[in-house]
Amino acid sequence: MTSTNIEIKPAFSRKEKETFIKLLWDIYKDEPNWVPPLIMERLDAIDEKKNPYFQHAEVRFWVAFKDGKPVGRISAQIDSLVPEYHGINTGHYGYFDCIDDQDVANALFDTATDWLKENGMVEAIGPFSLSINEETGMLVDGHDTPPSLLMGHSRPYFEKLVKGAGLEQVKDTWAYKLDISKPILPPTIQKLVDRAVDKGQVTFRPINMNKYEEELKIILDIFNDAWTDNWKYIPFTQAELDHAVKELKMIIREDFTYIAEVDGIPQAMMVTLPNINEIISDLNGKLFPFGIFKLLWRLKLNPSFKTVRVPLMGVRKEYQNGRLSGIMSFGLFEACRQSAVKVGCVEAELSWVLEENTRLSKLLETVGCVKYKTYRLYRKEL
Repeated sequence: MTSTNIEIKPAFSRKEKETFIKLLWDIYKDEPNWVPPLIMERLDAIDEKKNPYFQHAEVRFWVAFKDGKPVGRISAQIDSLVPEYHGINTGHYGYFDCIDDQDVANALFDTATDWLKENGMVEAIGPFSLSINEETGMLVDGHDTPPSLLMGHSRPYFEKLVKGAGLEQVKDTWAYKLDISKPILPPTIQKLVDRAVDKGQVTFRPINMNKYEEELKIILDIFNDAWTDNWKYIPFTQAELDHAVKELKMIIREDFTYIAEVDGIPQAMMVTLPNINEIISDLNGKLFPFGIFKLLWRLKLNPSFKTVRVPLMGVRKEYQNGRLSGIMSFGLFEACRQSAVKVGCVEAELSWVLEENTRLSKLLETVGCVKYKTYRLYRKEL
């Protein structure tokens, strides 16, 4: 597709996908809170041979060129599981990053939405990079702080470009921050948790790394069950579960990840991860030749991160409306907090939370969480 001096080219080959990833360095070159992603990890994420998402989805990637220079990018995804779970041919877009040029943005969105429409989609929603279980939403509030692990960043003008391309706001998700340097549970709630533990109603335990794969599959199974009724949710497939277990192994910590059991059966969980973004910003996207050693040193041998992120938490549906739901959630919060503090962490991000999930928002606010970032999703009828 060509418009005056703007050309939109598909990214199929490894070299073209490297351009797709590396153009970010120009778009964000003067953005102090942008964290350069690890290039190898990002290439793997969009590799159909390495990411099991591609087993049930068809994806296209495009790069915008202006006067021969790469100036923007976008993806479009058709996930066969979406109509299966939600009954509508919804296409997704993602990986939207662009210079401040409405013509370039329009050309990118026209290309992506035309492809979706040609393939039978009736609406486009995004950004999802690539799915709702990965990076979701575009940052519209909170640009003054760096993104946490597995969360996106954007330039403030992106919102203007997206609206200018004819998309409308459809949903907000929120990120909360929490000072974990001191106990977070009110005394009355702590007593309820202690009483439930003393009576044997609930037990809290860290995962056993000697049974890592088994434990992670329990966690992800709880997640799939707990999130079933959430907006546009698509559960992990078995292949995606296996992939997630493998991908998380390098950064997951036994003392940061807890399971709550009722009568010996896992019913709730919380995964707390080191905020890798905090310790990779100076690697400039490169793991080799020495970046991998720096990362391992900062992560494992001499932990230097001060912040963590909680990307996964949940209580099985059968308990969500009962008294034990709150007890398990609060107990998991405090157990993970204590472990993070022991290694020198002072702050946590809990994300993301759907705007209509008032129950979770109230729970987070009860322990002192403050909403500090908003990620917005947009829709266009095709």
